[in-house]
Amino acid sequence: MFIGYSETETFLRNCKDAVIITHQSPDGDCIGAGFGLKDILAELGIRSRVICSDAFPSRYGFLTDIGAGEEFEPQTVIAVDIADVKLMGRYEKIYGDKVQLCIDHHESNRDYAEKTLLREKATAACEIIYDLAKYMGVNITQHCAMCLYTGIATDSGCFRYDCTTPRAHEIAAEMKRSYKNINFAKINRYMFEVKSLGRMKLEAKVSELMEEHLGGKLAVIAVTQDMMKELGITPDELEGFAPLTIQLENTEVGILMREREPNVFKCSFRSADEVNVSTICQTIGGGGHAKAAGCTVEGKLEDVKKMLIDTVRKALC
Repeated sequence: MFIGYSETETFLRNCKDAVIITHQSPDGDCIGAGFGLKDILAELGIRSRVICSDAFPSRYGFLTDIGAGEEFEPQTVIAVDIADVKLMGRYEKIYGDKVQLCIDHHESNRDYAEKTLLREKATAACEIIYDLAKYMGVNITQHCAMCLYTGIATDSGCFRYDCTTPRAHEIAAEMKRSYKNINFAKINRYMFEVKSLGRMKLEAKVSELMEEHLGGKLAVIAVTQDMMKELGITPDELEGFAPLTIQLENTEVGILMREREPNVFKCSFRSADEVNVSTICQTIGGGGHAKAAGCTVEGKLEDVKKMLIDTVRKALC
């Protein structure tokens, strides 16, 4: 059931001992939303903890070092930035059919929760949570503001992507006026500029890894575990790499394939213009936004790549 801010406020003010689930392969938006909501619940005197199937990347330590929260038997289950229970990873079996509230901004949301606060046009889940806190009149602490700003900045590509709403800019301006002690420039630097030596070496190899298909309309980069091992990088260091696939002239769709474990590929799709990659991903068990979506596919590298190319070919016909 889809609900608004009023019903969401009522739910949150009356919930107890909440577990907040973030999606596997965590990014800035789900981490910011999870820990930002945790701060908001703390202001309401409600105990909560944030969980994820995968470890939180170290570069988000400035948000996560406060701790995910103490252990307790949850009475409330909340999902943030999760369009489908399959994205919960190992927590799907535990909580997949128990989610009472979902806060999300993906057009592919499968309405799996008892109640869903969905704002498909929002830049990020963190944009929704910021406006929800304002609606509720809850104090947004400095740490909470850092969480929510990080989610908005990362999901908008530092306010560059088409998904960036006027509200996202307004929230950034409001935060800069209200939180003088937050070094927003430093957050942006760590999110978009600071890289490991391995990541920089990988970027230098992009021209070798990039493949053009379908007459140049599709670009694919495949990064295997062996490549990552050779370069000394981890899968989370490839976050933010997908947009490079649509920088080639005339490319309409780009795909970044990351081998999470042997023969299991996380595939991040990007659209350069009119192609809805969420629709494409939904045909192979994924989803997301019109311009940015993803799916996970099992199989040998060349077999998975061929399947992805064929799927995009059908969508472009």
